[in-house]
Amino acid sequence: MTKLIAILVALLTDHFLVELPAVLHPVVWMGNWIKWSSALACRIPQKRHAARFSAGMALVLIGITLFTLPVWFLSRTMDSLPFWIVGIFTGLLLKPVFALHGLIQAAQEIRNALAIENIPEARRLLGWHLVSRNTDLLDAAHIASGTIESVAENLTDSVAVPLFCFAIGGLPLAWVWRLVNTADAMIGYHSKEWEHIGKFAAIADDILAFLPARLTGMLICIAAALIGADWQTAWRNMVTEHAATESPNAGWSMSAMSGALGIWLEKHGCYRLNDHGLAPSITAVDLSCQVVVCGAYLLAVCASGIGWIQDVFL
Repeated sequence: MTKLIAILVALLTDHFLVELPAVLHPVVWMGNWIKWSSALACRIPQKRHAARFSAGMALVLIGITLFTLPVWFLSRTMDSLPFWIVGIFTGLLLKPVFALHGLIQAAQEIRNALAIENIPEARRLLGWHLVSRNTDLLDAAHIASGTIESVAENLTDSVAVPLFCFAIGGLPLAWVWRLVNTADAMIGYHSKEWEHIGKFAAIADDILAFLPARLTGMLICIAAALIGADWQTAWRNMVTEHAATESPNAGWSMSAMSGALGIWLEKHGCYRLNDHGLAPSITAVDLSCQVVVCGAYLLAVCASGIGWIQDVFL
């Protein structure tokens, strides 16, 4: 019951309250830690692969310790309180590690810029909010594609994995995920600078997201059916194209979303999903947001069920 209350409080807080200012936001602190410690790791000569890998592993493990221990301590100190109080405070501590409202808001800002044909602003917003790729030459369809890809992928990273980590391992594991995922987003690249320093973060991210990513893809198909989108093509596309992306996890939600909306999704030089689909449009962005919100609440129900089973039987 405590986890159910916590998930409900976290969802309501996410929807109705603004994000914490950057100076107080734990994810910003995580990013500052990763930026500082990875700069130190970069001082190791690039030919020393093992040393750079070890430094990358150390910055992740030390970061996990720094940010998770206080949360673990708070969780333990609340054990003696009534379950509903524990649920409320736990939900408030869960909120910083996942984001739904902010994700949808970012997608809608880009959609609104596309609606008035302000392509330069849409490119800027896409690069600022959602993607790390170069957006300078993207046309309207590829801006919409990048937006839809990101909301689909972030349904896994920003909602599914933190909720399921919380359901299985409580607040500490949810905070472990947020540190790992933040590190992967910042340094988990196949480049000369980050190939070895970011490898541990990338591997840990892939492992933690393995099952939630696949469940997210399936729930996108169910969400598509609930809002009247093409769930059958979503399922077929997910089964046949989930491996098209470089990430072993991102393709599940993105391929399901492209099938559900009947559109192609493309990142130049990397992948093109549902090649026979229509070009992405602002209508597709709107529908993708509806699918993601519906999928998020389905995920919350599943995570709450797991938490309830643990409370009752374990």
